[in-house]
Amino acid sequence: MPSLFASYLRVYEPLTAFDRDRQSYWRRYVEQGRAVAPVEGPGRQRSSVIEALGAGWTRLPDLPDEAYVLETDETLLVCPWNLRIRVAEAALSARDGVPPVLADAFVPPVLAGQAKAVVEDWRSGARVLEHGVPRVHEQIATWGVPLRWFVLFEPDERHHVTAPDRRALRFRTEISKARRRSSRALAVLRKSVGEAPITEAVEEAARWLEEFHPRSVVELDYGGLVELLSDETLAEDDSPELVAAGLAGLSRGEAEEASTAYDKLVARWRAVQLLERCN
Repeated sequence: MPSLFASYLRVYEPLTAFDRDRQSYWRRYVEQGRAVAPVEGPGRQRSSVIEALGAGWTRLPDLPDEAYVLETDETLLVCPWNLRIRVAEAALSARDGVPPVLADAFVPPVLAGQAKAVVEDWRSGARVLEHGVPRVHEQIATWGVPLRWFVLFEPDERHHVTAPDRRALRFRTEISKARRRSSRALAVLRKSVGEAPITEAVEEAARWLEEFHPRSVVELDYGGLVELLSDETLAEDDSPELVAAGLAGLSRGEAEEASTAYDKLVARWRAVQLLERCN
């Protein structure tokens, strides 16, 4: 399965965040050695969805309950894939802003109706009453990393691997730290630029983090993007530092310093995004 040129923001929750049935399920899942490594997960997810949907795209399939897992000395943390709800949301998004004839060709009305029912059940009603706030544990961005994600991390939380058989770059932190950083960033942005798109984006990320258990772990994984970047580029990547420098400049009222950091960051990731158009 070829690499997916995407990055991932994940939240791993401790077992205590789940109801009793889910706790038992995830314990068995780990004991049976079924947990999937992040490097293999995107390809596995894609093949599972394609195989389950089939060529007709006329139904919303049942999909396996899979997860990424972190095991520490103290606890077991789980990042469920939530594939069924993600497929349902993707089906509905594919119809947005598209003429009905084309929308029905891409996502048949029967499938769209099933997807809407799944999303509505997920977000409200019995599911919330029985299982608490619905949570999607993984966000995905293709051909780049959203700048708001870098707000959540600091340089010393970086893990870089350039082994011959595996290249990876990720950041990982406690959710309490990620929440504090997003809160500080939001305060700076509201004061300096007001309700701008970047402010709304950081606020959205902050709200998402509030849905999870306070002992969760947050991870930014460059995923398949590492295949687009050289070892030297990965080693020198200082995106979190640039975000921090930009925010510090804004907090001091030094607009030029903030603009310099922002422009450098945007130029770096625009170069990656432009690779999507390469043949």
